[in-house]
This record gives sequence, C-alpha cells and structure tokens, in this order.
Amino acid sequence: MGTRNFDVKKLLNDRKFWFASFLIGWAAALQGHMMWLQRQDSFKQKFGTLDDHDTDDRHDSTPI
Repeated sequence: MGTRNFDVKKLLNDRKFWFASFLIGWAAALQGHMMWLQRQDSFKQKFGTLDDHDTDDRHDSTPI
C-alpha cells in the first residue's frame, strides 16, 4: 500500500472543494424545502383551509 500525504491547506484553497460543498448544501436545503411543502399540502388536504369553510362574517352579511 502506498502512503499519500493529505494536505488540508491545499484542499481548503481548492475552488472545486468549495463549489462541491456549496452544491451539496444547496441540494440538501432544496430537498428539505420540498419536504416541507409536501407536508403543508398534506395538512391542507386533511384539514382544509379557512377559505373552504366560509366562516368569515363578511360573507353572511346582506348589503344595505
């Protein structure tokens, strides 16, 4: 087995490392956001919204 010297300073100065790290972080944030949107949609399907029930008093009043 050959031993390789791993230079951390060289890695931290590499733009490819930072771009890949940013891309992975962005993809994880996007996936989390999509999961949150899906959870919000399933909640609305299960319980509905306030607009669906017409509980607002403005809809029940008669014009003068």
